[in-house]
Amino acid sequence: MSDYRIETQCVQGGYTPGNGEPRQIPIYQSTTFKYATSEDMGKLFDLEASGYFYTRLQNPTNDYVAAKIAQLEGGTAAMLTSSGQAANFYAIFNIAGCGDHVVASSTIYGGTYNLFHVTMRKMGIDFTFVDPDCSREELEAAFRPNTKAVFGETIANPALTVLDIEKFARAAHAHGVPLIMDNTFATPVNCRPIEWGCDIVTHSTTKYMDGHGAAVGGAIVDSGRFDWWAHADKFPGLTTPDDSYHGITYAEKFGLGGAFITKCTAQLMRDFGSIQSPQNAFLLNLGLESLHVRMPRHCENGLAVARYLKGHPKISFVTYPGLEDDRYYALAQKYMPGGTCGVVSFGFRGGRAAAETFMKHLKLAAIETHVADARTCCLHPASATHRQMNDAELAAAGITPDLVRLSCGLENKQDLIDDIAQALEAVD
Repeated sequence: MSDYRIETQCVQGGYTPGNGEPRQIPIYQSTTFKYATSEDMGKLFDLEASGYFYTRLQNPTNDYVAAKIAQLEGGTAAMLTSSGQAANFYAIFNIAGCGDHVVASSTIYGGTYNLFHVTMRKMGIDFTFVDPDCSREELEAAFRPNTKAVFGETIANPALTVLDIEKFARAAHAHGVPLIMDNTFATPVNCRPIEWGCDIVTHSTTKYMDGHGAAVGGAIVDSGRFDWWAHADKFPGLTTPDDSYHGITYAEKFGLGGAFITKCTAQLMRDFGSIQSPQNAFLLNLGLESLHVRMPRHCENGLAVARYLKGHPKISFVTYPGLEDDRYYALAQKYMPGGTCGVVSFGFRGGRAAAETFMKHLKLAAIETHVADARTCCLHPASATHRQMNDAELAAAGITPDLVRLSCGLENKQDLIDDIAQALEAVD
């Protein structure tokens, strides 16, 4: 299936039914799986055989969908998680522990920033947040001897900065660590970070991949390209025996293409249990089947709304990397020439009060925490997703008090513009 184009992979990737088998992926709605002998099950616990014994670790439905996402991203292995937050946590914690350090872009999603800056710091992992537009010298200065990874987002939520993937990949690899990127907003339809040097890709599948606000979930994809052996001293969890699995060395037994995801499943999913339910995986697959059709419409609507807002006298700024005069337009054209996303961020000349008035008068666009959905939704990040940040942290994340994030759905673009226009009439 990897030889087919991405549209075909969206529809048919990950699962090929045999003669007389279900055409749609089956939902294995079972916590456990039966075996004839204890010896058979023991081989699974020793990672000596492939199969399923408890859905907290793996489930066939999930694996079919994970395989599709791996194909879409051009990776060698993937796993589903209960949410995008779980995916980002696992991706970092799989290779970094107490006493380690990670370099991350400062404009990442507020929930991820809080996960790194507060929660994971309590676990002993330190983070240095860098401006995504930093110079090579500034980026180099952020690294330490104990740095284990670099993290960023292809399109930041909600700042809509576009990360220079090659620049960050070069810096990460020069220091012997992988680049981990959240590709939620662009999706593999518009950007495949692995092709530009990224090593691990994460997703909040809750967003465009599901696309209908039906199922929370996340995913991690391994490129299979990072050489753990070349930096064995930095990643002992992958290159030395794991006593909890009878001395298995993941990079040796499963190779570069399978070591990261196998360890993440066998250790972290076993111990934390942030599994995606088979029912949610089934719903996610339905969304993936139309992802290649939906993304161009989201981008078309986003660009139309951005152009309308750009010329409005009550709007102080518009951020959308598809606009020709946007500061990230050149990077967007390089990494995602077919389109970026349907999310537009903008501010008001009347400040925070004007933003709040505008949102109260929207009729078609709903005020929701959600984003990247078939239905248009709107959010004031400073009051919601980024509420825990102080003014300095908000500024570093590219968020002003008057910023509104509008996620353009699949409705008629003129209807969206008309709704925005009538709401703007209420703004002083």
